[in-house]
Amino acid sequence: MSLKRIRLELARDHDYPQGSHQCGYEFTAPLDGEGHMDPGSWKQHRADCAVTRFWEGSKPELGHLVRKPGGKWAFHYDIFGDEDDDETGYRFSSERFVVGEYVSILEHDDKMRTFKVVSVANA
Repeated sequence: MSLKRIRLELARDHDYPQGSHQCGYEFTAPLDGEGHMDPGSWKQHRADCAVTRFWEGSKPELGHLVRKPGGKWAFHYDIFGDEDDDETGYRFSSERFVVGEYVSILEHDDKMRTFKVVSVANA
């Protein structure tokens, strides 16, 4: 296991027919050798698992990668805040975070959006 810095950029959707390099996430997560998130290592390194949500026209949002009941992964932006604003990764437990793969996130506006993994580097 090693901590990786992962960048996701918005894939094509209704609002962005060409996708966008200016909308997405950068986060740190422990990945195993196949690119899957490692829950055991996350427990040991959760303080290091930060996320930045960037979106054109908006200020960046800073938070952390968290694990919710049932094993779901989410981005939480306010340590002392409401979980209703968490953004949940769709099937992050089984997704592979390798360049070229696509992942989906249920964002805090209740829209499911697809993102492309554009980089994975040592954190």
